[in-house]
Amino acid sequence: MAVFTYQASDLFNWLTSKDNIIVLDVRNDKDFKRFQVESPYPFEMMNISYYDFMEIEDECVARLPKGRKIRIVCAKEGSAKYVADILDKHGFEDVGYLTGGIKTWGNLLVPKLVNPGMNYKLYQFTRPGKASCSYGLIHDKEIMLFDPSRAVDFYIDFAAKKGCTIIKTFETHLQADYIAGSRTIAARTGAEFLANDGDFKGSKNNYISLKDCEIHTFKKGGPKIKVLFTPGHTPGSTSFIVDDKYMISGDMVFITSIGRPDLGGKAIEWAEMLFNSMKMVKKLENNLIILPGHYMNWEEADKNLIFALPFGEVKERNKHIYNIDNLDDFIAFIKENMRPQPEEYAQIRLANANLEHYDEDKQEELDLGKNECAATAYAAAQAKKEAT
Repeated sequence: MAVFTYQASDLFNWLTSKDNIIVLDVRNDKDFKRFQVESPYPFEMMNISYYDFMEIEDECVARLPKGRKIRIVCAKEGSAKYVADILDKHGFEDVGYLTGGIKTWGNLLVPKLVNPGMNYKLYQFTRPGKASCSYGLIHDKEIMLFDPSRAVDFYIDFAAKKGCTIIKTFETHLQADYIAGSRTIAARTGAEFLANDGDFKGSKNNYISLKDCEIHTFKKGGPKIKVLFTPGHTPGSTSFIVDDKYMISGDMVFITSIGRPDLGGKAIEWAEMLFNSMKMVKKLENNLIILPGHYMNWEEADKNLIFALPFGEVKERNKHIYNIDNLDDFIAFIKENMRPQPEEYAQIRLANANLEHYDEDKQEELDLGKNECAATAYAAAQAKKEAT
């Protein structure tokens, strides 16, 4: 078989179908450790630098088993093609390389229908490279979006394939870990861009202000969307309750842990807001299905690879947090789980506020890598491990 190219979606399908492939990442060690392909299931990954293939070709080739399917990943595509051609020359028969490089994996969105059999459709768009989720709510040829990424063409194409007009795009907060797509989607489609003044008032976005407890609807009935202000992760953090059944929780409620309040540099002040929001949402119905903005790992997904869990189970899983009954102890918990935020977060916030503009390459650079938006002991432990 000649060397071939494949898409990020192909790689996701191979990994989730447990195909017996080897993912060969030929980036340097630093870039590989910062961000790499992950899967819900175990798979074989190797990191052998492109430069090593240039300098010690035979040794590198000898490390790879013949007869296996090799799927090569690099930064931009060219290095992967170079290595693929080397393997082809050495008699490897099933070798493919990722079109567009690792950024295409970072931008990949996988749609999953959350509520089959209902008279409206609620989709979760999982972004494996960022461990984040955005959402699309469809009724009668209209779609509303929640926290879309900068992969704007995906959402516009998805709406078109479903025969839908994008009528509204909501932001749960001013994102720090990825560049958001609502502003561009609104400009390209005429959809309303809705956000909370608590985060967006100082921005240069042309948005419509959300009001706490207001209801949003489709033109012809369908599910109602209730706005619920849940400040703490940021002052303008907002959740959306869909049809009294689902809570698109942004970075407030996660399946594991809750949103960290220190990204704005005001950990104590925002922690008090987060504590009050936690006490408020704790009273919500236990059967409300939480649809988070991020996940910590694939273990949180159900058998259909959807990140959704009844709030009662979320509270039980995180009872060490939800059972904290005074502000001082909550602040102590936050302090114990703080760690430095990635340097690029400050630049991403400026981009999402429309206060700075970056070219496409810079946006790709800023947008690469997993989120670090939860207040978790796991994350703090990982940060300490990486420092040693």
